[in-house]
Amino acid sequence: MGTADLHIHTSFGDGMAGVPELLDYVEEHTGLSVIAITEHDTLAPALEARAAHARGSYRFDVVVGEEVTAIEGHVLALFIEEPVPSLKRLEPTLEAIHKQGGLAIVPHPLSWLTRSLGTRVIERVIAEKRDGVRFDAIEIGASPAARQSRAKVLRLNAERWRLTEIGGSDAHFLEVIGASHTVFAGSTALELRAAIEAGKTEVAGAPYPTMRQLGLRKIVHQQWRGMMATPRRMGWLPTIGSFVRRALP
Repeated sequence: MGTADLHIHTSFGDGMAGVPELLDYVEEHTGLSVIAITEHDTLAPALEARAAHARGSYRFDVVVGEEVTAIEGHVLALFIEEPVPSLKRLEPTLEAIHKQGGLAIVPHPLSWLTRSLGTRVIERVIAEKRDGVRFDAIEIGASPAARQSRAKVLRLNAERWRLTEIGGSDAHFLEVIGASHTVFAGSTALELRAAIEAGKTEVAGAPYPTMRQLGLRKIVHQQWRGMMATPRRMGWLPTIGSFVRRALP
C-alpha cells in the first residue's frame, strides 16, 4: 500500500522550509510514496518541486497543487498545470480546476481557525448538478485547524456527504509532514489519483508534534510569515470584505 500527504506548504508562502530541504526531508525521514505541494494561491513552488524532483533521485512522486482562496474559503487543487485564479466564487473556482483535469479537495472543512468551507457551502456544491461543480474528496486532517472540527466532519460525511476521505497534514513545518496521510493501493501519483476517483482511500496518521517539539520560536516565526509574507496571495482584505458585505442587510 502507498501513502500520500496531499497538503504541504513551503517557504515560498507561509511554510518554513524551501523546496530542496522539503524534498530531502521527505526522502530521508518519511516513508511517503507521494506528496503534493499546495502553496496558497500560487503554483510556482509546486512546479519548482516537480522540476527539482525530476533532476534528483527520489523514491516518491510529486503532485503539483495549489491551495486556492475562493471567496467562501480554501479549496485544494491537485493535478493541475495552470494556476487557478483566487478570490472568485467557489463554483467557477471548481469549474476552473476540473476544466484542466484537476481534482478539487475540501481542506480543513468547517474549521473556524482558518479560511474554511462551511456546512452550507459544502452541501450547496453537493446539490449542484452543473458539470465541473463538485468536490472529488474531503480532507481529514491532523492540524490544529482540522482537529477542532474533525469529529463533526466525519459524522456529516458518513451521514450525508459521502465524499472520498483523504489525509493531508497541512504541514508548515517539516516535522508535521505525514501527520495525516492517505493510504491507497499502489505507490505512484497516478495510482493515487485512481484511488481517489474510485473512492478507495483510507486516512491514517502519526502523532502531531507538540508545541514544545516544534519550538515556540519557530511557531511564532511561522505565524509572522502567515501574516506578513503572503497577505496578497492569501487575499485577506478582499475575502474579509466579502464576508462583511454578505452580513449586511
